[in-house]
Amino acid sequence: MSYNPITVNALDAPPSTTTIIGTNLIEQAVEASRRSSRKRIILPLHKRPDSSLHRMLNAIQPYSYIQPHRHLHPPKAESIIILQGAILSFVFSATGEVQEVQVIAAGSSSFGIDSEPGIFHTFVSLQEDTVLFEVKPGPYEPGSDKDFAVWAPRENSPDAKGYIASLYSFADRFGWKIPKQVASSGEPSL
Repeated sequence: MSYNPITVNALDAPPSTTTIIGTNLIEQAVEASRRSSRKRIILPLHKRPDSSLHRMLNAIQPYSYIQPHRHLHPPKAESIIILQGAILSFVFSATGEVQEVQVIAAGSSSFGIDSEPGIFHTFVSLQEDTVLFEVKPGPYEPGSDKDFAVWAPRENSPDAKGYIASLYSFADRFGWKIPKQVASSGEPSL
């Protein structure tokens, strides 16, 4: 699988027509997420962006920021199952108020979440090397895949760091400690 830690958001899909989802595949995704400047990586299982059903592993490290978004044009539902680690999942109103916060963790009684189309949502990783199995309809069109919330900072904006800190402040409500921030090199940041 090819990977460029600076310019690529996803690895190549496995070439086989049948793919075993196991520790080897998860380890590949986790290692790439550790090297990624975004602290996350997608490992698609579908072979083409125009596939009608997208299945993927999403490996994410703490402090990776996913701007709140919805899938509206076209409307797409989305399901995720936590294979390892844990996330803090958020649902927002159209104006940015937090409506729901849930801890979703592998091996717990809440290990997945399913969202209807048009719902503003995001999540943050509560543990290093968190891996999700994600499913949503295709095709993937970069310009319309996500309708980003205008009330939330963009991914690389100066305000993103403060916004993600505000999301992590919800962790203690569930008895989770806020994870240490780790640089993309895997070393703790100051």
